[in-house]
Amino acid sequence: MLFACTNSIEQGRAAKSAEPGSRRFDVPAPLRLWHLTSLDAPTVAVVWALAFAWVAEVALPMWVPLLLALVVWVVYIGDRLLDARADLHTPQIHSLRERHYFHYRHRRVLVPMAVAATCAAVVIVFSLMPAAARERNSVLAVAAGAYFSGVHSSRKLLKLTPPKLASLNSKEFIVGLLFASGCALPALSRAASGPRSAHWPLWSAALFFAALAWLNCYAIERWEAVSQPTRRSRVLPAASLLGLAGLLLTAAVLYSNQPRAAALIAAGTGSAMLLAQLDRSQRCLTSLALRTCADLVLLSPVLLIPFAFLPR
Repeated sequence: MLFACTNSIEQGRAAKSAEPGSRRFDVPAPLRLWHLTSLDAPTVAVVWALAFAWVAEVALPMWVPLLLALVVWVVYIGDRLLDARADLHTPQIHSLRERHYFHYRHRRVLVPMAVAATCAAVVIVFSLMPAAARERNSVLAVAAGAYFSGVHSSRKLLKLTPPKLASLNSKEFIVGLLFASGCALPALSRAASGPRSAHWPLWSAALFFAALAWLNCYAIERWEAVSQPTRRSRVLPAASLLGLAGLLLTAAVLYSNQPRAAALIAAGTGSAMLLAQLDRSQRCLTSLALRTCADLVLLSPVLLIPFAFLPR
């Protein structure tokens, strides 16, 4: 059934590609593989975790970004495999994307690798992570586990929320909040003993990244929810508003003499504006290219690497 469905979808895409004005530009094969193998999310997580540590002027042990990458990768592998298994035999198959089919086709390789990554993460947690850190991280782990199991067991999580509060219980909002929390927590916990004047810029950067992570998830959901791209998208206004907020926040943090936090927020602002540009250019991109670029633009903190070696 999987291959029959995959063939029909590929034929439909081939027909669309021949239509005037259809999406036509794709990303290079290495970037496609980076996305399809779910390596994009761990890469973004590690880059931002190291950026937060740079802002807080704390040194993260090597096992911290490694553990973060393993956990994020396993979660994304599990999420996409469960989505594929649940939807392949239902009328909702049209909601599946290339990443779901890729994971399902290669599940005999990905599942053992995910199990091995989980075992490695457990070893790191119980052999290298301090007991106090395990207690702090357990709260985030329980919250992520409860959300993950709730979505894939009943798929009624959003229906439990009144309509006026639905946006606060949406998948995009929760994923963005959990993802940003996991990236910022190592630096925030280690910077807690520092001067209080440096706390609010770091927290501001963390909150801005949470909004950026939400925007990333929201944009992808909007782009994949429609069969044809439209200029009347809600992504562009949201991205522009977040970009404006980032500029104002950058100025405020810079005024408080916190150039590192200001630089990180400025980098995140650039990511928001690039998401806005992707929304405007979606007619020129394949769906896979659009999805890949949405995560690629979140790697803006790598532009700060040259400044990491400058004295304070």
